[in-house]
Amino acid sequence: MIHQPATWLDPRSGTVLDQGTLMAELAQKQVVLIGESHDVAEIHRWQLHVAVMIAAHNPNIALGFEMFPRRVQPVLDHWVAGAFDTRAFLEASEWQTVWGFPPEIYLPLFHFCRQQRVPMLALNCHRPLVTRVGKDGWDAIPEAERDGLTPSATATPAYRRYLFDLTGAGGRAPGPTGPVRSPDDPGFDRFVRAQQCWDRAFACNIARARAVPEPPLVIGIIGRGHLEYGHGTPFQLADLGIRDVAVLLPNEAETLTIEPDRQLADAVFRLDVVDPRLTRQMRPRLVAG
Repeated sequence: MIHQPATWLDPRSGTVLDQGTLMAELAQKQVVLIGESHDVAEIHRWQLHVAVMIAAHNPNIALGFEMFPRRVQPVLDHWVAGAFDTRAFLEASEWQTVWGFPPEIYLPLFHFCRQQRVPMLALNCHRPLVTRVGKDGWDAIPEAERDGLTPSATATPAYRRYLFDLTGAGGRAPGPTGPVRSPDDPGFDRFVRAQQCWDRAFACNIARARAVPEPPLVIGIIGRGHLEYGHGTPFQLADLGIRDVAVLLPNEAETLTIEPDRQLADAVFRLDVVDPRLTRQMRPRLVAG
């Protein structure tokens, strides 16, 4: 169906959602996950708009970021407390190494957190852990080397199919010894385990932030491939006992496919994209962000 700019749609029914009502409802959630394509500046502006609107209803929020590994959490804390200027923050957080996209497209989110004293959460894990889990599996990783994570819940057949289609169906999906021919192919396990390590990292670090008196509503800034159709991080959050979760996604197209039998997200917003996609300056390998 036609998706008009500046409107929210329910992707299962095509119903237009009132923004004010939607934001008030989101403000009562435990977790709101806002998906992104990392290289679209307009998406990050939209994420900021959504975070501000939610904060107007519920000031007890924290913003969690896929972009930062947990080891730089003290840097995020110091930034929010006013300890760095912008350049020093980017250097101390190792931005070019851990993420690498032009920082200016994310800085408005970071400055919002600093100016409003909104806690920032590092949601990612130590990147080599993902490689090890993908290659050897969770059981091969000593607990002390798991970066505070617990083993992920087993991927559903639907998630395996989603990842298979996302990476290239018809025999083009990556495998350790050659093309993978189906989502059930054991050669696809390594890829799925690696993806789930990220999913679980985001979920574990969100759950950790919620495990305090008067827990904040955590707004997660995460690649859409970890969120769509309730797979990925929402699935891992449910495994950790956090089920009051909403997923929001942007839409850059003029139309939106309505899927009554499965739920892409809780709400989808039509963006008016005004800038070209950006280039990553240094590109650590991502799976499905």
